[in-house]
Amino acid sequence: MDQHSIAATGIAARIAAHGAELQSLQDPAGHEFLWQAGPEWSRHAPVLFPIVGRLTGDTLRHNGHAYRLTQHGFARDSHFAWMERTPTFCRLALTDTPETLARYPFPFRFEVAYAAAGDTLAITYTIENPGPTILPASMGAHPAFRWPLRDGIAKEAHTLAFSAPEPAPIRRLTGGLLRPDPLPSPIEGQMLLLTESLFTDDAMILDHPASQSVRFSAPGAPGIDVSWEGFSELGLWMKPGAAFLCIEPWCGYASPVGFDGDFAEKPGLLLIPPGEQRSATHRMRLLS
Repeated sequence: MDQHSIAATGIAARIAAHGAELQSLQDPAGHEFLWQAGPEWSRHAPVLFPIVGRLTGDTLRHNGHAYRLTQHGFARDSHFAWMERTPTFCRLALTDTPETLARYPFPFRFEVAYAAAGDTLAITYTIENPGPTILPASMGAHPAFRWPLRDGIAKEAHTLAFSAPEPAPIRRLTGGLLRPDPLPSPIEGQMLLLTESLFTDDAMILDHPASQSVRFSAPGAPGIDVSWEGFSELGLWMKPGAAFLCIEPWCGYASPVGFDGDFAEKPGLLLIPPGEQRSATHRMRLLS
């Protein structure tokens, strides 16, 4: 498989050209923080583009035409080209092709860059609009971390500690689409006590998070800080019965229930003018 490894004093990562996907995240002792795929879910940390979540009927409507575009878009299943590779950094790019234009009728350039420094991996996502009209798009991260963080520790011993109180209601999905009514948040102050039952009803979505970071930890285990800049939403998800937790900064979300209009009018999109770009970064800092 076409992969590249980068490392710094306190972190090591492996990235694949397929999907520009992070496939391993380890500390200097070799402890693996990332879910290593499995029968419950075959991915590690897919990159979401040009949509986050699902469109109504898996259909993108634009200028009177219908295009089939399935959940989370096609980037996660596309081969990216290597733009740069060093011992601490790599950058990959995906551009439009006749195949993508048949599913998503917009020219684009999408880059993902990984940089290791100290105990932190920074991932920067950039959408560029080379076309003559507004580019409507979403992008997001979908990293799955081991849960439990260390074998032998109960899942219920783990918490998410947010950097700010999160009193706002959360959003949920039905059939993969955004429910119209928000729900009370299970986050108490800055703390979310983790149990699998939180995810029996699919993902938890913070569509107006006050925080820009969250700490995933448990007594007796190494933890991880996840922070973000430029992302406007945060998703939390796991598949009940599986040993992972996804902490997902997003620019965008699934179509609301009942929305089936022109794609450019869908709530949650970035609308990028011709010749411009939009970037967002998220970081993973390993805690001993």
